[in-house]
Amino acid sequence: MSKSQPLKANLHPRNLHNNGYDFPALVQTLGPLSAFVSKNPHQQDTIDFSDPQAVKMLNKALLMHHYGIEFWDIPETYLCPPIPGRVDYLHYLADLLALDNNGIIPTGKKVSVLDIGTGANLVYPLTGQSEYGWQFIGSDIDPVSLKVAKQISQFNKLPIKLRAQKSANNIFHSVINEKDLFCLTLCNPPFHSSPEQALQGTQRKWQNLGHTAKNNLNFGGQNAELWCEGGELAFIKTMMSESADYQDQVVWFSSLVSKKEHVAPLQKHLARYPVAEVKVVEMAQGQKVSRFIAWSYFNSEERNDILTEMA
Repeated sequence: MSKSQPLKANLHPRNLHNNGYDFPALVQTLGPLSAFVSKNPHQQDTIDFSDPQAVKMLNKALLMHHYGIEFWDIPETYLCPPIPGRVDYLHYLADLLALDNNGIIPTGKKVSVLDIGTGANLVYPLTGQSEYGWQFIGSDIDPVSLKVAKQISQFNKLPIKLRAQKSANNIFHSVINEKDLFCLTLCNPPFHSSPEQALQGTQRKWQNLGHTAKNNLNFGGQNAELWCEGGELAFIKTMMSESADYQDQVVWFSSLVSKKEHVAPLQKHLARYPVAEVKVVEMAQGQKVSRFIAWSYFNSEERNDILTEMA
């Protein structure tokens, strides 16, 4: 029997990928994946994570096998995010809602979630609707991303709505409508402040994977997905500033924060606004620790009332 390659420990307890990638089962679901599977020195099944085609095929198999997605495909140069880590973010957000809902995770279509920068991959809406039945709206500034995301959504007959952000200076403005009420907003922001910094980050990934640095991306990514003026810190600060205009329409705003040293300045920035509560949630994945920051303009009693009405 083939051994599956274990993932790094400490994923969220509800994460379906805690026991690693079951390659025999994944190959059974998606036969073409077999062409990319090989043995590592420990005789465990694995893929070459420096090969963009292999990563893309693995993601497709994971979405089909675990989340019931029948069709998924993205253009070659677009971001192909690792599924386990992305799903972790959703599970911890679900726990955040449960804290305001008598320990019960709110599920179903009444739970509306806004995914900022949903990308062509549409990973958060696809996995979030499968795990919790949440209703997703995805926004993006890239027309191609929105076109591909729409195709994926329609092919899988999923009620995922998509909205175009037409201004590079805005995040929530022109995306959140007057009648919207979201339980959550989530975001995987562009980490880098320039194309050069994005390339350096990619080259470090290649080196960490044991390969010579190259000028292409093993996980893909377009400009808007990878960098923006001022990088992650400026992007999230803009998000926080704009959130004040929608404080009555979102229970919890949130964003991933890639650099720990950005947490303190972000907390300081939030102090400018009438935020009722701020949480920084760490997500351990082996030796790597990621995190997200969440903030709400409602106090716990008000959040409980809102979520109770949605039950």
